[in-house]
Amino acid sequence: MAELKLRGVRKSYGSAEIIKGIDLDVADREFVVFVGPSGCGKSTLLRMIAGLEKITAGDLTIDGGRANDIDPSERGLAMVFQSYALYPHMSVAENMGFALKIAGVPAQERERKVKEAADVLQLAHLLDRRPKALSGGQRQRVAIGRAIVRNPKVFLFDEPLSNLDAALRVSMRLELMRLHEQLQATMIYVTHDQIEAMTMADKIVVLNGGTIEQVGSPLDLYNRPANIFVAGFIGSPKMNLIKVKVVSAGADGVGVSLPGGKTLTVPVETGGAKAGDELLLGIRPEHLKIASDGPLKGQAALAERLGSLTIFHIEVAPDVSMVVQAEGGDATPLHTPIALDIAAAVCYLFRMDGPALAPLRSA
Repeated sequence: MAELKLRGVRKSYGSAEIIKGIDLDVADREFVVFVGPSGCGKSTLLRMIAGLEKITAGDLTIDGGRANDIDPSERGLAMVFQSYALYPHMSVAENMGFALKIAGVPAQERERKVKEAADVLQLAHLLDRRPKALSGGQRQRVAIGRAIVRNPKVFLFDEPLSNLDAALRVSMRLELMRLHEQLQATMIYVTHDQIEAMTMADKIVVLNGGTIEQVGSPLDLYNRPANIFVAGFIGSPKMNLIKVKVVSAGADGVGVSLPGGKTLTVPVETGGAKAGDELLLGIRPEHLKIASDGPLKGQAALAERLGSLTIFHIEVAPDVSMVVQAEGGDATPLHTPIALDIAAAVCYLFRMDGPALAPLRSA
């Protein structure tokens, strides 16, 4: 397969700069996911890699060779779009082999490659059908098969599962993960769904406003978010973020005043924070515990009962609500006083302008 590098890559449409200087390495056989909100530039960046959008500035290299000016068909990449874009008058086999036919690949070799891809994607029994006789998931597999037969250096996926229903998206995620392992392929995948990113990726690239906020493994981003944006974007339910005031800052961490007046000392570097400064305290919903006593007092306003989990929305102050993830059988009553226990070691502190305060280094 291939490795891919971006250095100082920018994209502008007139005076509007959409991609604002991207540096990124994609290793051979790595599954990399671009994730971010709508309009963050993830699809534009993918199309620049594919050659469907011209790079305004910077360099794209594939296996060490500069690829900026190489024609898309010569880059050795294959792209799978959100739309299946299958020819309705052609069979599955004809759709999968069409690009090879246009390239002048002999019929016998085309047939062999189509059969091999169909076996990988469990489509062998459908090769004679036309797209209208297929389910959405089967059509998406045909689109992926059309990419596989080309034996590309890199697979590019642009939100390929967004047209599928929820249950089918889950099964197709698993199929793509198996496919990556089976083909040992380099893959770059675009999605706005952070659950897709967390479950599929070797490496996640979080984009926002045309820049990279953070790059890392799913657990790196979940456990060590670099800033408020990543903390709020990665994780479901989202991290609780509440405004607090610094009351102390020293060798043991930063003490902050919670709603209700109790103090919590979070084991992070002070980073210049001092008494009186405002920060954001971050707490994952699974790290808050409903208890008989704790530093936060409030009452459960809503409960989302999901079977194995119950998500409580706890009002701890006027206009301040905390999301708590509890066991499915938790019978905490609504609209009665409760307390929340907090483990300071799993809390985060962020500056109001975004960056996280670094955790204290072990002695």
